[in-house]
Amino acid sequence: MNNVLRTKWLLTLLCACLFLVPANTVLAQLISYDGTQVSAIGKDLEYYVDKTNAITIAQVAQVKEFQRGEREVNNLGIINGNVWLRFNIQNNSSRNEVMLEISQALLDSIDLYEMDNGTTTLLNSAGLAYDFSSRLINNHNFLYPLQIPKGSTKTFYARISAHQQLSLPIYVGPFAKIQDSGMSKNMWFGIFFGIIAVMFFYNLFIYFTVKDKIYLYYVVYILVVGLVQATIEGYAFQYLWPGNTFLATRAFYLFTALVNITGLEFVRRFLHTRKYLPQIERFFALIYVFYAAAIFLALKGNFILSYYILQGFAGVVALYMLTISIIIARKGYRPAKFFVAAWIPLIIGIFIYVLKDVGAIGYSIFSNYSIAISSVLEVVLLSFALADSINALKKENEQAQADALRISRENERIIREQNVILESRVNDRTIELKESNEELNKTLHDLKEAEAHLVESEKMASLGQLTAGIAHEINNPINFVTSNVHPLKRDVEILMEAVQAIEAVSLEDTDVAEKQKKIKEYKEGIDFDYLKVEIDHLLKGINEGASRTAEIVKGLRVFSRLDEDDLKKADMNEGLDSTLIIINNLLGKTKVVKEYAELPPIECYPGKLNQVFMNVITNGIHAVDDKFKGEAGGIITIKTSHDEKNVYINIADNGTGMTEETRKKLFEPFFTTKEVGSGTGLGLSISWNTIKKHNGNIVVNSTLGEGSEFIFELPIMHQSS
Repeated sequence: MNNVLRTKWLLTLLCACLFLVPANTVLAQLISYDGTQVSAIGKDLEYYVDKTNAITIAQVAQVKEFQRGEREVNNLGIINGNVWLRFNIQNNSSRNEVMLEISQALLDSIDLYEMDNGTTTLLNSAGLAYDFSSRLINNHNFLYPLQIPKGSTKTFYARISAHQQLSLPIYVGPFAKIQDSGMSKNMWFGIFFGIIAVMFFYNLFIYFTVKDKIYLYYVVYILVVGLVQATIEGYAFQYLWPGNTFLATRAFYLFTALVNITGLEFVRRFLHTRKYLPQIERFFALIYVFYAAAIFLALKGNFILSYYILQGFAGVVALYMLTISIIIARKGYRPAKFFVAAWIPLIIGIFIYVLKDVGAIGYSIFSNYSIAISSVLEVVLLSFALADSINALKKENEQAQADALRISRENERIIREQNVILESRVNDRTIELKESNEELNKTLHDLKEAEAHLVESEKMASLGQLTAGIAHEINNPINFVTSNVHPLKRDVEILMEAVQAIEAVSLEDTDVAEKQKKIKEYKEGIDFDYLKVEIDHLLKGINEGASRTAEIVKGLRVFSRLDEDDLKKADMNEGLDSTLIIINNLLGKTKVVKEYAELPPIECYPGKLNQVFMNVITNGIHAVDDKFKGEAGGIITIKTSHDEKNVYINIADNGTGMTEETRKKLFEPFFTTKEVGSGTGLGLSISWNTIKKHNGNIVVNSTLGEGSEFIFELPIMHQSS
């Protein structure tokens, strides 16, 4: 009996103890530490976001909304507040000490608390907002020796404040192995900063040697690149300004903005954008304004908005500079090709880092240090590009000097020979010159006659090819008319049957309501509303096809620059829709995706523009058919947009695409990639002249095997050229 009572008493006491244990203690994940290796504890800790910045350590111990970490390295995003971490460590090692490392240098503050037997103790307060000397261990990351007796368990809380993307690589392990890991990281970053230093002094030496200011801009850019990485990894705070908390909390934003400003300024000078792309100069000034705003916000303490500006412009500016370099490289400027090769690794590194920040890819050594790796590659490759530009300039100067010397010597030789000949045979030479002049005059006359015949022959050949292509061009709209006649006839027959049916209902001896009901049911049965729309579209299609036939005939005037009809205001969306209706029979299994914006009407020649759209869309359909062999999978995408001055129309397909050589010849008259007899090559040539007549522009992007995109830019208000 006593045993029974004793058992009941023990169970009651156990239940009471369970109810007395706080909920957060029960839910806390236990981290078992064996002292053999360094382990990430991201999945074993819990975190809570305090957006009020008001919860104390005494209060947070009662919070039940702690969330379990989902990854080895948790990315909590940009948080305007404090983040509380909680983790329980059970020391199963042979030592009484466990080393904790938080491998994130850009933390404004971190307060580490130990909770033991209900007593909370603040172990340390550190971060960018504190002097560097406040850290327990002199390290660019945060290291904490946790005193946990062997075989026991302790709970720790950490309050963290940061204004950047908050990634938290947190590790526990023996001090020696964490120290080895830190030394390896220091070694690699020592190599990184060594390369940066070598490139800095090497290019500075070249600047003092050649006195070319482009090297001075590059030296400043290299310096800021090194400072950015030193700031991100915490070395700048540790070695450059350990007691300046104002600069420590703002250095990341200041140097990130400065590295983009100096990089843009170097690009302007190196690629000579004022010479090759003068129209984009104002965009540099606009970008500088945004970066200046980011610097101003950081200095005022508005770190989150400053960070959003820097993060939002990181990839945009990198792609902007890459695009500029590609355009200039295509214009024949050799150093721009080296710049493209140097800039691509940096863009890849930036995008990997941004994707890591937004959580699109996981945290890893590569993703975390992608910018550092790509930066050093970019710095080295840009140094090669600068060296190549100097070598190219040197070769040009040497070649110019050699040519000048050769020409000078050749002139001296000719002058000597001419003097001898003139002195000895003045009279004979005079006669020969007269005969030569007469022969040259005759030859010139013959050449002029031959040129006139050649021009006339070329005109006749062009006219013959143009005339041969007109039949093909006219065939399309005629086919549209004939293809619409049958469905129109069918719809008219349905209407006639509907009239007869309604007439029969009207003669029935029933009340009006019953007649109306039957008529309504009959109309619904034949889908009368859709029938009206279809007939309207078919009539418009027939009318449009007939109009296109006349427009194609008049299209010959595009090449001879004859007067067009009067300008009209037209909606490009309607023109595209009518064109799609006309060529509907060509689509087959090809899918059309329309992404229209509301467009203002533009002053134009609507028929001509519709012919342009028809040519481009028809070519896209043919490209899709060639790729998918008439099966499903082909897509024609049509997008429209506008700004204050222009309307933009994008027509893209996922067909066969084209080579760069084909793209360059695309708008030449009579150039075609189709088989003989399948096309004259006039469609896109006429389209080009039509767009130019509207003072517009066409941009063609194409990748072989992936598809092509035509971008039309048309002014809203037509201006006579």
